[in-house]
Amino acid sequence: MSDQQIPSKLVFRIPGVAILAALLLAVCATPVAFAAPWLPLLYVIPLAIVVWVIRVRTTATAEGIVAREVFRSRTMPWDSLKSLRLTKRSGVRAVLADDTEVTLPCVRVRHLPALALVSGGRLDDPTETPVTEAEDKAEEPVVEAE
Repeated sequence: MSDQQIPSKLVFRIPGVAILAALLLAVCATPVAFAAPWLPLLYVIPLAIVVWVIRVRTTATAEGIVAREVFRSRTMPWDSLKSLRLTKRSGVRAVLADDTEVTLPCVRVRHLPALALVSGGRLDDPTETPVTEAEDKAEEPVVEAE
């Protein structure tokens, strides 16, 4: 097996191209925004989308996970994690030692092998098949004495 470089930090976030959708929404709202005195408040919606895209993310390092939402952030060391729970919509939640669940924004089931790699073995990779002792012994070469 070749030597793999383990990344020191992984960031799961919304792609920056989503800001273009917010800008397009602002351009489309312009004709409507000047129809009445209070309608320029429609520009708050694209601004909120931009803030959401820039702010929301999950960062995984060798020390732990940081789940950042729009108004709050939660830092969890790997030792405080009990497990990860998968949601029906392919989302991932961290279950802490006190059984509280913390949503990991932008982390999906397909990202679990990468999280396992960054955790340094604290999380199991669900895509690897466990090797049983019988299979391990079967793989050993048999040397016969003459």
